[in-house]
Amino acid sequence: MLVNLNDVLKPGSGRAVGLFNTVNMELARGTIAAAEELGSPVVIGTAEVLLPYGPLEELSWLLLPMAKRASVPVVVHLDHGLKYETCVKALELGFSSVMYDCSTDEYEENVRKVAEMAKIAHSYGATIEAELGHVGDNPASDSASVGAVPEEFYTSPEQARDFVERTGVDALAVAVGTAHGAYKFPPRLDFERITRIREATPVPLVLHGGSGLSDSDFREAVRRGIAKINIFTDVNAAAAKAAHDGWKEGIGMTDLIPGEVEAVKSSVMEKMRLFNCE
Repeated sequence: MLVNLNDVLKPGSGRAVGLFNTVNMELARGTIAAAEELGSPVVIGTAEVLLPYGPLEELSWLLLPMAKRASVPVVVHLDHGLKYETCVKALELGFSSVMYDCSTDEYEENVRKVAEMAKIAHSYGATIEAELGHVGDNPASDSASVGAVPEEFYTSPEQARDFVERTGVDALAVAVGTAHGAYKFPPRLDFERITRIREATPVPLVLHGGSGLSDSDFREAVRRGIAKINIFTDVNAAAAKAAHDGWKEGIGMTDLIPGEVEAVKSSVMEKMRLFNCE
């Protein structure tokens, strides 16, 4: 069933829901199959930087019907919407949630733009996520911009309270030591900061850059108050390995699909179990 973030994110529950970006049929099928087998809610969708690999409109034709047919709650979410127009288009297409990422703007500009988008999203019956602080790109990633995330980019608990009150967001992505992409060295999360932000604001907290974290990192982050965790790199790599292994065996394109779907399902189920979503 198609739902929004407010239907599945429950702060203080000791559980987190995973977002898994699904830019093609194999990723989407594997992710929803994992959620249905575990009886877990799930967030699927895409990010603006991934649109060259799967256009937004085409993905809406794929993901929305799959979400509506699923036996578990499924949020169809635009992750890291960078442009106003992209977020509005996603809402017009029927996405049930958007993230408007203005985290690299000055604070007051971030507040202004997100507050405006929150009103629009809510008029569609959709939810909105925003980012405060800045979760950068891992230095090992091809898209690395700022390298390892320095503490000056971390989310301030006091500012988080003000931001949530003034924007009306439904979920807040926080910068606490993670980065997007694959990690060259193990990250060190500021768990105490998660606790302080959770105490300062009532909305669900989101952890971006989850791929590559240790099992203990995930469990502690959820225990401290993280309610949504974004994963892409790990699941994408699992699908690619399955395709590569199948190709080495000499099988054709259509024969690769079941192996890719199963690899995605297995990877997603592993993460869901860590997030206590069963």
